[in-house]
Amino acid sequence: MPRLRRWSKKVGRLLLELAVVVTIASLVYNAATAARIEPVTELYAGPFVSVDGKLVAYRRWGRSGSPIVLLGGFVEPTQVWQAVGKRLGATHRVFALDLPPFGYSQRKGPYTLRSWIALVHDFDVRFGLRRAVIVGHSLGAAVAVGEALAHPDELGGIVLLDGDAIAAGGAPSWLPDFVVGPWFTSIYRIATGSDWIFRRALRDAYGPHHPRLTHSVLRPWEQPFKVEGTLAAFKSMARYGIQGYRLADLRRVRVRSLVVWGQDDNVDSVGAGRASARALGVPFRVLPGAGHLSMLGAPGPLARVVAEFDRG
Repeated sequence: MPRLRRWSKKVGRLLLELAVVVTIASLVYNAATAARIEPVTELYAGPFVSVDGKLVAYRRWGRSGSPIVLLGGFVEPTQVWQAVGKRLGATHRVFALDLPPFGYSQRKGPYTLRSWIALVHDFDVRFGLRRAVIVGHSLGAAVAVGEALAHPDELGGIVLLDGDAIAAGGAPSWLPDFVVGPWFTSIYRIATGSDWIFRRALRDAYGPHHPRLTHSVLRPWEQPFKVEGTLAAFKSMARYGIQGYRLADLRRVRVRSLVVWGQDDNVDSVGAGRASARALGVPFRVLPGAGHLSMLGAPGPLARVVAEFDRG
């Protein structure tokens, strides 16, 4: 027993010393990398618009025609819509906006489904977008459904793209309190600056047909994580889980709708998309050759589907 106590003390001292070393190393690393964290205006040239007291980053294509609003999903910057927006902009007024805390919109909460719905509505009012078609990708699909439920008479229609708009459980209640301290900040900065991590995630999201994921391709995905306040925003979001609705709520939607899915989507299943289409009582369209990021995998076919839907 005396020997066991001596070993226990040694192990305890070793763990304490290790914790001190890791904490000091984390503090040094965080201080050395602090310059990477910058305000949104230093990382994105704009345009921005002030909505509900926060700077919202957006992109715009086209100057005439009926309006289309494009909403990205989790951690998706508006750049993902470039090819689709350019095509639709030939005949429509097209806007894509970053839902905070994603892309380059100011990190100012709350980061809830209700706040995103209000922000999109206020954005539409700010630009005078009447009877707009809202295309919501992944997480953005729930925002599109929320707009349809809250403002049915003000929309021209909604398109759920690779997103079933259904809620899922949140993170454990202890998680926001656990992910504190300098070591977690270090892990966050290392992970969000790693081409290897982003390459693996995007390879799955693209599906079987993806471009060569070089640093120049990955950089637009990595850079928004350097926006001031992003880590705190993600910790705040963790308690909400995947925000959305129930299938029963989708049955209450009275706005013209469509569900579109990448054929090779392995992030959100095609079956989930079909279930949402059935609940909405609307057609289900599949984009061959596209994965979860169908706006990147099949921009031409997607733009045609949205334009046809807008024409009615």
